[in-house]
Amino acid sequence: MKSQAGDPWYIHAILYTVIAILAVILIKVAIIDPKDAVEKERFFRNESRLRMNNIKEAEIIWQRKFGNFTDDLNKLITFIKEDNTVDSLVNAFDSLTMKPANPFKPLSNGKFTPDSLRFSPKTFQPYILEIDTSISVDTTINRRGVVVKIDTNRVLGTRYYLEDPDGYGTVGDLNNDAKKNTSSWQ
Repeated sequence: MKSQAGDPWYIHAILYTVIAILAVILIKVAIIDPKDAVEKERFFRNESRLRMNNIKEAEIIWQRKFGNFTDDLNKLITFIKEDNTVDSLVNAFDSLTMKPANPFKPLSNGKFTPDSLRFSPKTFQPYILEIDTSISVDTTINRRGVVVKIDTNRVLGTRYYLEDPDGYGTVGDLNNDAKKNTSSWQ
C-alpha cells in the first residue's frame, strides 16, 4: 500500500511521530521548564526573606535582653530555643488585636523552626551576620605631659548587618542607624 506521493505509508507515520516528539520536547524546554525555574526561584526568595525576617526579630529580642546585637547565629538560635523571654513572647496573646503576639513568622511549610535560621534554603550556605565594633581610647595626661592612664572602651553590637548568601536581600547596616532593622526588599 502506497500513499498518493508514492512513498510508503509508514514513512509518513514515522515523520509525523518524530514531529510530534520534537513538538513535545520544544514545549517542555521553552514553556514548562522556565516556568518551573521561576517558581523555584520565587519559593527560594520568599523562604529566605521569611528566615531573614525571623533572624531580625531574634536580633531585636536579643538586643532588648542583652543591650547589644550578636553576630553568632548559633548563640542566637540557642537563645530562641531555650530562653524564657523568647518563650513568653512566642506564647503571648495581644488582647487589643485578638491575635497571637508571636514575632516569628511561619515559614513556607506552615511552622517556625529555629534551626532553619542557620542556612539559606537554596544553597544551604550560612547567612552572613556581622555586628559593628567601636573602640574609643581616652588618654589621661598629667600636668608634666606624662601619660597617667589609657582607658579603652570597646562597644560591640550597636548595629548589625544580615545578608543572604544567594543575593535575596539584606537587613540592617553597620554604618547607618537609620537603616537599623530595615530590610532591603521593603
